[in-house]
This record gives sequence, structure tokens and C-alpha cells, in this order.
Amino acid sequence: MPDESSAYPHPSDFEVKRPTYHEDEDGFVTATISISPFSVEGESSTKAGARRAAIYEASKTYASYHPDYNEDNPFPEHFVDRQGTEWERLPPFERSTYGDYRFTDDLGEEDYVDIETMLMWDVRPDEIMDDETDE
Repeated sequence: MPDESSAYPHPSDFEVKRPTYHEDEDGFVTATISISPFSVEGESSTKAGARRAAIYEASKTYASYHPDYNEDNPFPEHFVDRQGTEWERLPPFERSTYGDYRFTDDLGEEDYVDIETMLMWDVRPDEIMDDETDE
């Protein structure tokens, strides 16, 4: 539930606002969502990805104002994306070293990436996987 005494809007407030988009020279798209006097930006390879990145930035900013707020992870813990790449969220003790998720690249090598980069690449789950370790 949003903190009614907060000057900073709740992240769900940014979800209902229409972003303005700007295509950058590098082909990426920047989405800006403003709730006066606050504004968040997100960058991605698509408009939809840029909007998702901006909403994630709103969540991170809100969490900086409200330490008790748990940021929503925009991705499931374990999933396969639309290109068939399998993604798995790393345990908390590994995230500061490697990033947020582990995946296998096109060359068959294991790699790591943070959520911001996944949003920039416009990674989207196609199939959510069940982990055997979950209860």
C-alpha cells in the first residue's frame, strides 16, 4: 500500500501515465514518464521495453525514499524468453558479484546480466519455468 505521506508518487502511478518517447541516434528508444515535479526515464530497444524500464526506475526511486518498500522484480525467477534463452535469477549473495540473472549466450557460454540491461535488451518471458528447489 502506498505511503500517503510521501511526496514521491507510488510506482503504480507511473504505470497509468502515457510516456513520451524519443528515438536515440543509436536506435534505442527512451521513454519519459512525468508526474509533476517527478520524472523517470527508461531506455530499451523498443518502445514497450523503454516503458517497462521507466516504470522499473520509478520503483527503484520510490524504494530510495521508502526503505521498507520492496521493489518489484519485473522478471520471474526462472524463465525462457521469446528467443528460447533460459534465464535464472541468481541467489542474493551472488548478485553483487555477477548481476541479477544467469543465461547461456549464443556461443553456449554462461553469462550474467543485471535487470537494467535485460530491460534495455527488451527481454520478455515466453514461458515461466518451475524450479525444483521451490517449495
